[in-house]
Amino acid sequence: MPIPLLPIARTALAERPLLRTALAAALGAAHALAFAPFDLPWLQWAALAGLFALVLRTAHPREAALGGFAFGLGWFGVGVSWVYVSMHVYGEMPAPLAAAATAAFCAFLALYPALALWLATRLARDPVSRAVLALPAAWAATEWLRGVLLTGFPWLAGGYAHTDGPLAGYVPVAGVHGVTLIAALTAGAVALILTQRRAGALASATLAMALLAGGQALRAIEWTEPAGEPIRVQLLQGNVPQNLKFADGGMSLSETAYLPPLRDAGQADLVVLPESVLPLPLSHLPDRAIEALADVPRRGAALIFGIFIEEPRGQYYNSAVGLSPGTAPQRYSKRHLVPFGEFIPYGFRWFVDLMRMPIGDQQRGEPYQPPMQLAGQRIAVNICYEDLFGAEIRQAWRDPAQAPTMLLNLSNLGWFDDSLALPQHLQISRLRALETGRPVLRATNTGATAIIDARGRLLAQLPYLSRGVLRGEVRGYAGDTPYLRYGDAPALAAIVLALAGAWLVRVRPRRSR
Repeated sequence: MPIPLLPIARTALAERPLLRTALAAALGAAHALAFAPFDLPWLQWAALAGLFALVLRTAHPREAALGGFAFGLGWFGVGVSWVYVSMHVYGEMPAPLAAAATAAFCAFLALYPALALWLATRLARDPVSRAVLALPAAWAATEWLRGVLLTGFPWLAGGYAHTDGPLAGYVPVAGVHGVTLIAALTAGAVALILTQRRAGALASATLAMALLAGGQALRAIEWTEPAGEPIRVQLLQGNVPQNLKFADGGMSLSETAYLPPLRDAGQADLVVLPESVLPLPLSHLPDRAIEALADVPRRGAALIFGIFIEEPRGQYYNSAVGLSPGTAPQRYSKRHLVPFGEFIPYGFRWFVDLMRMPIGDQQRGEPYQPPMQLAGQRIAVNICYEDLFGAEIRQAWRDPAQAPTMLLNLSNLGWFDDSLALPQHLQISRLRALETGRPVLRATNTGATAIIDARGRLLAQLPYLSRGVLRGEVRGYAGDTPYLRYGDAPALAAIVLALAGAWLVRVRPRRSR
């Protein structure tokens, strides 16, 4: 008889669709706990396995889609609840409207798991092909789609839960979407163990153990190698409250937080200030601020600071400027903007006008911008939200002669208080380090300011919502991971092949008749 889902439990779930939907929502909420700061990747396998087990026995795609939608509501309702903070607390949107907008956003994101389960159920009838082909592939495909459709929102993509543990070994090979596929395949195997007879359970357990063992073996491989001597870095975190930063007196508050520590710049090779460190565009800064910034290279250190640049009048770029002794200034401008926060989608001006959003309509930087050459390193800069898009980060390697030796993320997450957004973003940066085989520096206004090594390990971090200077040493790296060479192509090819395999298994019996 099947193990260990008891017949009574299966009958109760089959006869009570509301109970089934509530269970899917609870599994989704548990799935959110797989990510930082809880860091329970095994909970992802358990949650997905439970969800897949619910739909393995249904023949109705709509019923499966409802379960996926409920799962998504639980997942995103817990995992991205911090969106409410940005709209109500700092955007000053009325609480009922901010709550409704947050719920609508979570419901939109929940359409992706709903689509995955609908597609898998439509594509595969028998439990085995559905569990090990259709469900994992459809799940990974819709997660990839969530990262690209309507400019993309890949926050909490499944692979981010595996910056640690055995599946982390797959990250430099297949990237976040490849790991999402492998994690879903593992969950599909566990779902078969829960629902199939002993022979099927044994094969499923073998598959799951093989996937875990493969990831563990890959973790031993050093894909990249150190290059050059370590450099001393100072990363500043000023903890300027977001509600005061752009208000009257915000410039003075920001100067007090960030300019005095620059006097110690001579003790470092590279000093980094976070995104939009001062609330005025570069051309509007007072002379005292310009002088304090320019004094850093005069003391012998390189400096990177985040600042708005107005060019031409009335058009703003969220940028980073690099200064180094004896060289011309270097610049990077953010290219992947945040909808509603940094650009206004067509037809939504009314919605943005309901919030206080400083410089909320910005210009995009060029698709390719070469790394900054500072302190003997080639530094690929990205700004805040851009850190989510591994395929775009990878474009910094377009010119092999200027291949980055390290990554730098400048962020201002003051919009989200001490919420889940801060540790979740740190986890995303750790996975970027694994994908590229490069150390990552993070300089943020409120956290997480951190140093991450080329294997994704957190070496040092300032406490959240604190003011301080993070000092440390970091060494550049050279060489290519498989992900840098091939990007998402292997993962997408595997997804297509698995979906095609599920379809062939379904149509072959028909043709034989």
